[in-house]
Amino acid sequence: MSDVQKANLAVEMINITKKFGDFTANKDINLDVKKGEIHALLGENGAGKSTLMNILYGLYTPTEGEIRINGEIKDIKDPNEAIKCGLGMVHQHFMLIEPFTVVENIILGMEPKTKLGQIDLKAARKNVMDISEKYGLKIDPDEKIENISVGMQQRVEILKALYRGADILIFDEPTAVLTPQEIDELINIIKGLSEQGKTIIIITHKLREIKAMANRCTIIRHGEKINTVDVSDVTEADLADMMVGRQVELKVEKKDQEAGDTTLKVENLVVKDIRNINKVNGLNLELKSGEILGIAGVDGNGQSELLEALTGLRHIEEGNVYVKDINITNKKPKEIQEVGLFNIPEDRQRRGLVLDFTIAENLILENFSDERFSKKGILKEKEINNFATELSEKFDIRPRDINYLAGDLSGGNQQKIIIAREITNDPEVLIAAQPTRGLDVGAIEYVHKFLVEQRNKGKAVLLISFELDEILKLSDKICVIYEGKIVKTMNRKDTDEREIGLLMAGGKTHEI
Repeated sequence: MSDVQKANLAVEMINITKKFGDFTANKDINLDVKKGEIHALLGENGAGKSTLMNILYGLYTPTEGEIRINGEIKDIKDPNEAIKCGLGMVHQHFMLIEPFTVVENIILGMEPKTKLGQIDLKAARKNVMDISEKYGLKIDPDEKIENISVGMQQRVEILKALYRGADILIFDEPTAVLTPQEIDELINIIKGLSEQGKTIIIITHKLREIKAMANRCTIIRHGEKINTVDVSDVTEADLADMMVGRQVELKVEKKDQEAGDTTLKVENLVVKDIRNINKVNGLNLELKSGEILGIAGVDGNGQSELLEALTGLRHIEEGNVYVKDINITNKKPKEIQEVGLFNIPEDRQRRGLVLDFTIAENLILENFSDERFSKKGILKEKEINNFATELSEKFDIRPRDINYLAGDLSGGNQQKIIIAREITNDPEVLIAAQPTRGLDVGAIEYVHKFLVEQRNKGKAVLLISFELDEILKLSDKICVIYEGKIVKTMNRKDTDEREIGLLMAGGKTHEI
């Protein structure tokens, strides 16, 4: 690399190796990021991409290697040192205090003071609004975090970094929790930041988004750098193959089959949210055995409340829910599981896992009292370990250490634990809510195959997803939910993305 090329680099990571005991997360990785570019870091879950960026941001210390920022060698021992170097990081799980306002969160730890030593909120608010206007990040500075959308919370995280003077922004899986509309907004925001001279590094596995916004992409597999490519020179399939190390099937193979009897029936369901407002308003749906019924809708139209009502986590005000003619309305979660309804929850950390438990413990979380795993209240350690080892291999949960804490895993590997557990419960009805959120293409391919396999076995699958592509790929029938009601149910073959998108926005079919 010439001196001119080196002078144009914002970040150089040279021969970076990171070991955790005997496990090597990064092995001799070289990464260079040009000033002002959008550089994607692509890899499977557990490939080591987040570890590499955590090293850059000072959360981890490399076992070996060197970091240079704008050509200068830097010893980044902690995030404060990273911030001094002009680095900012927007984490996948936001670091915000919900009862605080937007402004209070942005200035936290760097509050301007009056001459009397008090926090100068007026000056802070003006500074934040100036930055907001400069970068086109519209916010309500006085609203509390708990009252704003996930997309707005992400804007707050970006503004936190900009407020601290960041010229190099690291985004860790930035679209994992966003709706399609929010993803489009974020892509425009990131492009705008780049156009204004900011250097962007995006950790992701979403190929379409890489193609939509990145200039270059570095692929990491099993902790090692595979290649750095110009995004304009490769296809999505090329990226997927490099990431996984084999040819990935991006389409879902699903044979036509006749659906069976009605397995799940929801009649005139009414459910309130935490503010005591109806979020599900007289909702009706029928799901048959041997079919996948997809529910499409913009986030906030009652999907979460519907899911919680069906699984016994939220009180049903009116209406009834039946599984094979058994009324499960307002039954306890365990009673609902006993009739064969299981679910992949939309929030893996709050609803799907005990983060302080091991992989093995989480895999038997719903079945620890079964004879397979316990006798007279004493757990059968050997049987549990054998079961967990088998599932870890089958579902590619990384690392393979079944005694690893769930809270220390990547988001995608946490999701794999939940999917492995729920599918092996052999459900009659499987509710899959955002089942591939945070997963890479290899894992998405695997999950999709398992959901189709459940359908092919005659199971009933209710798919709730904000990914319209996923709904269209997997579903036999599609329901569109709007303001807590199913506004239309269609056979997948008789509809398209345009019609569904219009219905999701509250439009009518005749407007197409």
